[in-house]
Amino acid sequence: MEGNGAIPQSSDVLRKIRELTKSIVMDLSRGRSPTLSIDRFKNYCTRPMGKCCCSLDFPLGREILTLQRECHARRLDVLLRVLLIVQQLLQENRQGSKRDIYYMHPSAFSEQPVVDRAINDVCIILLCSRHNLNVVSVAKGLVMGWLIFTEAERKFDCIASLNTAHSVPVNVEELKDVTSSAQYILVVEKESVFQRLADDRFCSANRCIVITGRGYPDVPTRRFLRLLIEKLHLPVYCLVDCDPYGFDILSTYRFGSMQMAYDAKLLRVQGICWLGAFSSDSEKYNIPNVCLLPLTAEGDVLSDKKRTEVMLQRCYLQREAPEWRLELELMLHRGVKFEIEALAVHSISFLSKEYIPSKIHGKLYI
Repeated sequence: MEGNGAIPQSSDVLRKIRELTKSIVMDLSRGRSPTLSIDRFKNYCTRPMGKCCCSLDFPLGREILTLQRECHARRLDVLLRVLLIVQQLLQENRQGSKRDIYYMHPSAFSEQPVVDRAINDVCIILLCSRHNLNVVSVAKGLVMGWLIFTEAERKFDCIASLNTAHSVPVNVEELKDVTSSAQYILVVEKESVFQRLADDRFCSANRCIVITGRGYPDVPTRRFLRLLIEKLHLPVYCLVDCDPYGFDILSTYRFGSMQMAYDAKLLRVQGICWLGAFSSDSEKYNIPNVCLLPLTAEGDVLSDKKRTEVMLQRCYLQREAPEWRLELELMLHRGVKFEIEALAVHSISFLSKEYIPSKIHGKLYI
C-alpha cells in the first residue's frame, strides 16, 4: 500500500511509528483514552450490479479502536507490541517472518492469526506494504525458463538450465538486471504440473517463463510475477484445475485476496488470461467420465457447490470478467470437476505438447 507509487524508505516508516506512538503516549499522559483509526478495504463484494461500491483506491470505511472497549484494548496491546518489533527490525536492518514475531510474545498473541491481523493493520496505518516493515516470508514459488536476474549481487541465470526449478526471490525490490527473450509467462497452479512441464522440457521447446505458486500464491510469488510483467511487458497465461479451488487461485492472481485488499493494487495482475482448464474442455478434449469427479454436495458448509455459488456473486466477475463467470456457471451446472493431470489420459505429455501450445497459438483463452 505505497501511496502515490512511492516506495517508503525505512526512515519514513520509522518516523511514522514514532509519531504514532508519541500521539498515544500524549493522550495517556493527558488522561485521555487514545483512539486509533484503521481504514478498511475490500477487493470485492456480493452486492447486485449497480449497488457495488468497491474501490481499490479508497477505503470503504474505517474502524475506530479505543481502550474503552476490552476487545479493542487487547488489539491495541498486540498492535503496539508488533510495532515495537517492527521498529527494532528496521533500526537493525534485519528481517523477520510473521512466525518469528508470534514467538516473541506467544502468551500475549495467543495465536498466529492475531499477529497476521495486527501486521495488516500496521500496514494500513503506516500506508505501506508488509516488506516495508522488514516482515518477510520464505517464498514457496518456483520459476524456470528464459529469464536472468540479479538479487543481492548474485546472478540467477535460468536460461543456463532452462528446465530446472529456481526458488522465487523473497526481496523482489532488490532485483536488478531483469532480462528475458521469452514470448510469454505461464503460471501453473500446482508443483506437480510444473514438474511435468520440466520433465517434458517445455521451456526448451517453448520460449517462455513458467511460474508456480504451489497452490494459493504467497506474497513474494505475486510480487515477483507483477515485477516481471512490468519489466518485460509479456502476456501472461494461467493454468489451474477445473474446480472451485483452482478458480479461486486464478482470481487471487488477477484480483488479489480479501485479506490483503489494502495492497491489491500492487499485487494483482489485471492482464492475466485464463488458459484453462475450462469445464467445456472435458468434452472438447474427450476426457472420460471416470476422470470427472462430482462437485461435493450442499450438505457441507465448505462444499464445492456452495463455494462456487459464493464466488459467482463476487462483483468483479460480473464487472470485469463475465466470460470467466460463464465458465464457472457451466461447472456448477454440470456438477463435475477435474484436474489438469486428467489430460494425461491421452498421453503423459499431452499437456505440454498439445494442450498448452494449441491453446496459446489458437488464442483459446479468456
